Amino acid sequence: MLVAAAVCPAPPLLVPEVAAGAAAELGDARTACSDALAVLAASRPDLLVVVGAADPDHGGPYPQGSRGSFRGFGVEADVQLGDGEEGPRVLPASLAVGAWLLRHARWGAAPVEGLGIAGPMDTARCLETGRELAARDERVALLVMGDGSAKRTLKAPGYLDERAAAFDAAAAHALGTADVAALAALDTGLAAELQAAGRAPWQVLAGAAEGAGLDGRLLYEDAPYGVGYFVAAWS
Repeated sequence: MLVAAAVCPAPPLLVPEVAAGAAAELGDARTACSDALAVLAASRPDLLVVVGAADPDHGGPYPQGSRGSFRGFGVEADVQLGDGEEGPRVLPASLAVGAWLLRHARWGAAPVEGLGIAGPMDTARCLETGRELAARDERVALLVMGDGSAKRTLKAPGYLDERAAAFDAAAAHALGTADVAALAALDTGLAAELQAAGRAPWQVLAGAAEGAGLDGRLLYEDAPYGVGYFVAAWS
């Protein structure tokens, strides 16, 4: 059963070594992520699963001990998903950022696994995946890594789309109020057009939270690089 969840953005820029001189720009987001992870730890889960978007070659489960790297961004920074022997697969970027957040928070409250959501998974499959995760143990927590629209401004990665602000506002409200139905109702086609990589992980969360009766708090909302970033805690 799902007992808690934290929702965090997934840009590698959250890692100060990657952001370099711009590290301070996401300082508030890092602080909010730390606060959300504290909620997870307080829930005393038996299992924590980090969920994030991945390309088709990097979808599926990642056992505890799986390693990731930010060397592709020009820094010698490596991470590991919890403790244990090194796994055979390399974490996708979203899960690597999640692993960094956990290390930064000195996570030790429960075993940790990862799940990469590959490609444009449809809503029904996302919800079913979430239900399966929630049934894994008596007390399950999720760290959900995902961004909103990448088209909030003219300088955004996807340029400006006038629909982006409304989409992000709806997503932020749903995440901040733990509104499972609203998350499940996010338009998959629109999310894809707006390059909102968090849509599928958020809908996995929606499936996991069905019937759990959790309350939500929005801890951070901004679009500093034209991409919607949200931090929320559910408990």
